[in-house]
Amino acid sequence: MSYFYIFLTIILTVYGQIAIKWQVLKTGALPESLSDKISFLFHLLLNPWVISAFAAALLASVFWIAAMTRLQLSHAYPFMSLAFVLVMVASAIFFNEPVTPLKISGILLIVLGIIVGSQG
Repeated sequence: MSYFYIFLTIILTVYGQIAIKWQVLKTGALPESLSDKISFLFHLLLNPWVISAFAAALLASVFWIAAMTRLQLSHAYPFMSLAFVLVMVASAIFFNEPVTPLKISGILLIVLGIIVGSQG
């Protein structure tokens, strides 16, 4: 069950990143003036999708706490790196962000690090 909690933590974390990026893309670039920046950010903070991303982060923390009751941090934490992998894949799918050979090499190194880091 502990690994399921880690999986839920990762999925909720990735969801939050994708939801926020999606809403930021819909809203546009950060304005230049301070008052416009404050208004822009306040508007985003009230956006239901952004609120859901914050709720996902809170729920991810709860699942992480549950996982920590059963696993050593040094064993469990490398799995959090899977969020990098999933965010890159989701960014390519949903936002047409490029997947370059260099990025693929980095992802392979992350996966190798997860395998090595989670041993013992």
